[in-house]
Amino acid sequence: MPIYEYKCLKCGSMLEVLQKISDKPLKRCPKCKGPLEKVISPPALQFKGNGWYITDYAQKKKPEKEAKPEPKTQHAKKDSTLKKKGTTPQASE
Repeated sequence: MPIYEYKCLKCGSMLEVLQKISDKPLKRCPKCKGPLEKVISPPALQFKGNGWYITDYAQKKKPEKEAKPEPKTQHAKKDSTLKKKGTTPQASE
């Protein structure tokens, strides 16, 4: 149930009342019997936990670093030894 805030127009006192939405608003101050006015105030919400701030949202993925090509010296050595032997590389299973 919401809490409604009222202000007395005669004595200036403030009053908070827990009422159903379907309840009729209060009309008279309980202290001086003066007229009451409903006060509109910001809601008392508190967001706790993760996900409420921009820093809590998932960060965009950073592009992965490009794979470094293998040094050509290793392939060159294998190719040169195969050429000397006169064989060709076979596919591994």
